[in-house]
Amino acid sequence: MGLGCSMSIVRATPQDLPGPANDPDLMNLIARCLAGDQGAYGTLYERHAPSLYRLAYSVLLVEQDAEDVLQEAMVYAFRNLHRYDPARGAFRTWLYTITISRCRNARRRKWLPTVALAHLLSIGVEPPAPADEGPEHRAAWAELRDSLRRALATLSPRLREAVALRYGQGLTYREMAAVMDCPQKTAESRVRLAHEQLRGAMSVADAAALAELWQV
Repeated sequence: MGLGCSMSIVRATPQDLPGPANDPDLMNLIARCLAGDQGAYGTLYERHAPSLYRLAYSVLLVEQDAEDVLQEAMVYAFRNLHRYDPARGAFRTWLYTITISRCRNARRRKWLPTVALAHLLSIGVEPPAPADEGPEHRAAWAELRDSLRRALATLSPRLREAVALRYGQGLTYREMAAVMDCPQKTAESRVRLAHEQLRGAMSVADAAALAELWQV
């Protein structure tokens, strides 16, 4: 992902995300996995692990916990590949549902800090600063980035889930509802509430910039 001259956050696009359109051999890979092909398991892992890690880290904010959740989610998915039904939803939605469930389990197992945000945006929902912009632009970008980090730390885990899925993974509200196991209206309201809380935690200028970045 990259940052344009208007400092717009580039959302995940269909070509960035695993799915039927750009993963045409998915069902063949799953069949090979079920037949015991270890190479097929490796291919599935390499394709999906990065996005699952970003999702877990955006929710949990701790690298080791995100790594643990990733491993738990992939092990569970591999053991239950026979249960995946493409007629019920996309494979990535199925994986995101498993990952969010493991994130919630991790939060229940121990109290996770809500301020370890040094790498959140670079891993989750923020692209790197452009190298070809002038110093004033980079300084403004850094100030907004830090303001957004602080604001994200004020969100509840459920609202961070919504932000991570909507902006970090590019899911639709319908897909978010399936992953978070809630009605679509609830997914929409969580994103709306996250926007409101972020605006309340930021300066007027930074909140206006955030609204432009996320087009809200």
